[in-house]
Amino acid sequence: MLRSTHCKLGFMNKNRQNLLIALLALGLVAGCFCRSGRDGQSSRPEEPENTPSAVPAATRQPATGKKSDDRGDFLVEHLEVTTPRYIEIDKQVRNEKLLEKAAAQLNRALILPEDITLRTKDCKEINAFYDPSDSSVTMCYELMEHFYKTFRSAGRTDSEAYEQMFDAVRFVFLHEIGHALIDKYKLPITANEEDAADRCSAYINIEELGDQGVRAVLAAADAFAIESKRSQASNRNMADEHLLSEQRFYNSLCMIYGSNTEQYARIVTDGYLPKERAVRCPAEYQKTVDSWKLLLAPWRKN
Repeated sequence: MLRSTHCKLGFMNKNRQNLLIALLALGLVAGCFCRSGRDGQSSRPEEPENTPSAVPAATRQPATGKKSDDRGDFLVEHLEVTTPRYIEIDKQVRNEKLLEKAAAQLNRALILPEDITLRTKDCKEINAFYDPSDSSVTMCYELMEHFYKTFRSAGRTDSEAYEQMFDAVRFVFLHEIGHALIDKYKLPITANEEDAADRCSAYINIEELGDQGVRAVLAAADAFAIESKRSQASNRNMADEHLLSEQRFYNSLCMIYGSNTEQYARIVTDGYLPKERAVRCPAEYQKTVDSWKLLLAPWRKN
């Protein structure tokens, strides 16, 4: 798979956790709909643990002329972590206020009709999800560990697996944000919502985040490819609302290739994406971009 190599890391190695936290910040804070030039954020008092906390809206723009008044915020909730191997990373996530920074970015970018809570936690399962019952996006520490082990199992070096893990987390985070926006904005999704959330993540990553975002989509595609080789066709897989891993792999590559056929020609010439699909990817990508721009336009602050 196409991927880049970066600095060497080790999963949950205490001597390297500061870099882990820095990469996690990239994975979460990059989940915004604005350019990095508007990153400034003032400090704020500590909030009680286990309590949702709204990020101050001093920098928010008025909702004049928009579809709806801004009646909500992205909030942050820290839950107690009970799995010993995640306690230290959870502590640093809180101390570095990574979720708070991600929420601040999102609040500066989007109007919300009601609150959406962001949280990280140990879930006792490999998962990440949007829960409409309490309007929350949860990223599980187990999923991060799963991505790391997935890439390591495919022969990646320690540093490659670690870097790809955080890139893949960024893709999944924006996928779940996509579900939240579809729900809160009552967006008209006429096909599979899981596919729509994948394309929302690909759109934001590629259009808004540049090379960093492309790495996130590539990492997700790589994970889909590895997992597809492990899984066997079953009625459960076929009936699941998610597309098959093989399909998500090709869709992700199609989005990247379609965004710039010259820059990402290797995806086709090296045989990752069949030419029969590749010829349709530029139009497919542009339709995705046009659709999400149109759907989100009434809710953008800038």
